[in-house]
Amino acid sequence: MDSARSADAETMRGAMAARDGHAGVHLVGRERELSEFERGLDDADGPNLVLVRGERGAGRSAFARAAGEALRARDHTVLPLACVRGDQDRPLLLALRVVAAVREHRPVTGKQRAVGTADPDTEVLSAAQRGARAALTDALLSALAHAAPVAVVVDDAQYADAASLDVLGAVAARRLPDVRLVVTSVRHGAGDAASCRHQEGAAGWCAQAGTVRTLTLPRLSSRHIADMVARRSQAVPDPALVARVLGLTRGIPAAADALLTEWSRQDAVRIADGHVFLAADAPVPVLPDDDRFVRALHALGEPCRTVAAALSVLWPLGRTAATLAAECTGLSDREVGDGVRRLIAAGLLDELPGEDGDGPRGWAFRSPLVEHAVRERLGPLERGRTSAAAVEALWAARDGVAAPEQRAVIVDEADAETYLPDRIADAGLLVDRDRAAAELTAAAEALHPDLGNRGMLRWFRAALRLVEDPAAREQALLRCVKAAWVVGDHLVAGRAAETILRDPSDVLTGPELQEVASLLVLTVAAGKDWPRLSQMCSARWWHQLPLPPEAAVPALGLALCVAERWQELLDLLARTKTAWRTDPHTRLIPELALAVGNMVQGRPGPLARVLHVPPAPGLPPEARYSITAGYCLQLLGAADLCGVMDLLKARTMAPEELPPSHLFLLLHLQGRWDEALALARCMVARDQVFTAPPQHHLVAARTVAILAARGRTVGAARLIAGARGTGNGPLEIFLDVAEATVLRTMGRPAAAEQSLRQGLRAADARGYVYGTDELAAVLAMVRVETGRADAAADCLRRLKDLAGRTGNGRTRLLYLLASARVLGRDSVGVREMLHEAVDLARSRCQPFETAVTLAAAAGSAGPPELLHEAYELFGETGSMLRRFHTRAAMREAGLTVPGRRQATAENEQLLATLITEGLTNRQIATMLRLSEDAVANRLSRLFARTGLRSRTEVVSAMLTGNPLGR
Repeated sequence: MDSARSADAETMRGAMAARDGHAGVHLVGRERELSEFERGLDDADGPNLVLVRGERGAGRSAFARAAGEALRARDHTVLPLACVRGDQDRPLLLALRVVAAVREHRPVTGKQRAVGTADPDTEVLSAAQRGARAALTDALLSALAHAAPVAVVVDDAQYADAASLDVLGAVAARRLPDVRLVVTSVRHGAGDAASCRHQEGAAGWCAQAGTVRTLTLPRLSSRHIADMVARRSQAVPDPALVARVLGLTRGIPAAADALLTEWSRQDAVRIADGHVFLAADAPVPVLPDDDRFVRALHALGEPCRTVAAALSVLWPLGRTAATLAAECTGLSDREVGDGVRRLIAAGLLDELPGEDGDGPRGWAFRSPLVEHAVRERLGPLERGRTSAAAVEALWAARDGVAAPEQRAVIVDEADAETYLPDRIADAGLLVDRDRAAAELTAAAEALHPDLGNRGMLRWFRAALRLVEDPAAREQALLRCVKAAWVVGDHLVAGRAAETILRDPSDVLTGPELQEVASLLVLTVAAGKDWPRLSQMCSARWWHQLPLPPEAAVPALGLALCVAERWQELLDLLARTKTAWRTDPHTRLIPELALAVGNMVQGRPGPLARVLHVPPAPGLPPEARYSITAGYCLQLLGAADLCGVMDLLKARTMAPEELPPSHLFLLLHLQGRWDEALALARCMVARDQVFTAPPQHHLVAARTVAILAARGRTVGAARLIAGARGTGNGPLEIFLDVAEATVLRTMGRPAAAEQSLRQGLRAADARGYVYGTDELAAVLAMVRVETGRADAAADCLRRLKDLAGRTGNGRTRLLYLLASARVLGRDSVGVREMLHEAVDLARSRCQPFETAVTLAAAAGSAGPPELLHEAYELFGETGSMLRRFHTRAAMREAGLTVPGRRQATAENEQLLATLITEGLTNRQIATMLRLSEDAVANRLSRLFARTGLRSRTEVVSAMLTGNPLGR
C-alpha cells in the first residue's frame, strides 16, 4: 500500500467518534423522542433508518449517544462516527469510514484471506478513487451482514458528502436484518433550505432508502428547563431563574447549558433551603470564543460577523435595522442582505414574519444569549455609534422628521420599555446630551421602585455621566443614591451618599440631605458594620459633616434607632424638636423613629396617632412610598394584618409594591406560606434580608416558624444559626423564640427554656417590651409542659401586664391561650377565655394563628368539632406537621378525618420531608409522637408504594422537586 493509501486508511479509521462515554446521561426534554426511538427498535417491520433532526444546540449528538446506549442494551454493536466541516468536499469519504468501522468491529470468524487474493481495504479504496458507488455499496452490505447485529450512528450528516449519503441510502433500502442506521443532521427551520443544501440533502437519499423514521428535536419548555436546573444543582429551581434561562436561550438546550455553566463560574447561582436562585446582581454572561454558537458565527466570516454585530444593537427596529446597519458599517445594502440570509441559514437569526406578501418585519437572534455575546464583543465606540444611530432614528420618528416609510418602530418581540433607554445609555455623548439625560431620568423614574432591577439604577447612573451643570449633577447623584438603595445595591448607595455628604451642594435642600444621611446610616447597618454604626451614634460624628441641623439630627436619631439605643433616641428627639419639625418632609423620619422608640418601650400611642394623619400634600412620591412602607413594617411586626391592609388602602398602595421583606411578613400573616417561603429563600440567596430594628431578625424568625410547622426543623435550625450575629449587633429575641419553637418540636424543652430565658434577660437589659410577649407566652407553655405550673404563672403575670399596656390584639390572644393552658381545662373561667380567644383570632383574619387557637380551644374546653376547622386552616398554610398532629387529635376525639387518600399522601410527604432533613427514626418518632416501630413500618410502606429503594433516593426526589413515586 502506498503512502497516499496509507493516509486514506488512517482517515477511514481515524474519524471514529470517541463520544460515547456518556452512558446513562439523562436527556432532559427528550424523553418522548427517545421512547419513540425505542418503540421503533421493537417494531420488526419498522424502518431500519432513523433520521434525527434539530437546530444547532438542540442536542442531536447527545440524542445519538442515548440512541447508541439503547441499541447496546439490545446487543447491537454500536459504531459511532462523526462528520466535520469539509467532509462534503471529499466524495465517498463517509462511506469509506463506515466500511472500515464495520470491518474493524465485526466478529472474528477464524477464516484467513486466501493467498493471492486482494486486500479488502485496498479494493474499497480503489473503488472510492474510481467513484464506484455500487462497489462500495456491495462492500458495505457484505460487511454489515457479517457484523450483525450492528448499528451505525452518524452524527452531523449535514457535513457528509452526497455520494456517501447515496451509498447509505442504498444500504438502508435493502433493510438488512439486525442492521440499524441512525443519522443526525441540522435542521434550523423553514426558509433556510435553499441556502444550505446539506440540510435538505438527506431528503433525497431518505427517499432512496425507502421507509425512514424522522425524529425532530424541539426546543425545551419551562418544565424541561426546570428539570435541567434541578439535575445540575440537586435543588428545586426558582421559577424566576427558570424564566430567566428560558428567556435568554429560547429553550435551546446547548444555550441553556452554556448559560448555567457560565453563571456557575461567576458564582451567580445560589442555593438556599434546597432551592436554587440567581444572585441579584448576576449579569448576563458573555459566551466564550470556544462556544459552539460563537464558533458558528466566526466560521461564516465577513460580512456576516459585521452584520451580526450591527443587528445585535439594531434588530428591535425591524426592517429599519438593515438600512441602519448599512449606514453604520459602510457595507452596501446588498452585502447586508447577503449577510442576513447567511446568518438565517446558519441558524443564528430568525425572520420575523410580516403580513402576507409583505416580506419579513425584521430579524431577531434565535437566542438572546447569542445576541448578548455578539453585542458585548463590540468596542465602546462601535457600540456607541450604532446605538446613537438607533436613538436618532427613534427620535426622528417621534418628532415626525422622518418620512413615513422610513420611520423606525420597535417590533413587538423587543422590550419597548427598556430598548430606547438602553441605547441612549450606550450612545452617551454621541447624541444630544441634554435630551438624553432627560429621557434617561424620566424612564428611570417611571420604573420606580424597579424591584425587578430592569434598568432604573443603570439609567440614573448613565444620566449622571451626561449632566454638566453642578446643581443638576448633585440632583442626579441623589437619584442614584435612592435608586441603589431601593434595588438593594447597598454598596453603591453608601458610596454615593457619602460622596454627597462630604461636600454637599447648596442646591440640595435640608430634607434631601436628611434623606441621604439616613440612607448612609441604613447602608452601614445593612452591611453589619456595627463599630461604624456605633460611631454614627455620636453627635460629634455628624458635626464633622457640613450638614444643617434638620439633616444631621434625624440622621443621628436614625443611627440610635438602628443601634437600639431607644432611650437616647427619645431624649434626642425631645430636646431637638425645633430642628426636625421645620416642614412636613423633614419630620417624616423623626416622627417614625419617635413612634418606634415608644412602641419598643410599650407605648403604642404615638404610632396609633401618626397613622391617622394623612401624608402632607406635595411630598415627593418616593418619600410617600418610603414612609408608608416604614409604618407598614411596624404594623407587620405587631402582627396587625388588618391595620396593614387599612393603611395600604388609605395610602393607595398595592401590597405587591412593598419591599420584599415587608411583603414576606404580609404573606406570612395572610397564610400564603408557599409564596412567603419562596420570597424568603430568594431574599436569603440574594442577601436581601436586611430589616432595621426592632424587626431586624423578624424575617428569619417567621421563616423558621413556617419551616417548623412543616417539619423542616433541621433547615430551620440552620437558618437560625446563620442569622445570629456575634453579640454586638441587634437584639435577637425573635430568633430566641424561633429557636425555642424548633427545640420544642424536637422534644428538647429544657434547651427551649434556656433560649427563652436568654431572650427575656437581653430584652430587659435593653428596655425592650416589644416582642417579649411571644417570649413569655412560649416560656409559659414550656413550663407547663414540664410540670411547673407555678413557674408558668410568672409568665402569665408578665403577659397580662403587657396586654394591658400595649392594647395589642396579638398580646391579648397570647395571654388568653397561655392562661387556658396553665390553668387547665377544669379551672373557672377557662371556657370564657377560650371563647374570647377564638373570637379574637377570627377577627384578626390570620389562618395559622386562628388554626392554633382553634386547636387549643378544642383540646382544652371547646367543642372538638373546632378541630375540623383547624385542620383545614393548617392545610391552607401547608403546615404538614401541625396537620399530622391535628389528625391524631381528631381520631382521639372520635372524629372522622376527611380525605383518607389525601391524608395518606400527606403522611408520606411529611415522612419524606423528615428523611430529607436527615433525621433518624428515633428523632422522627419524637416529632410525630409515635413509636420507633411505627415509624419503621411507615417507612417500609413508603418504599413499597413509591418504588424508591433507599433514604438517598427519597432525598434526591425531594431535593429536585419531583413528587414521590413519579
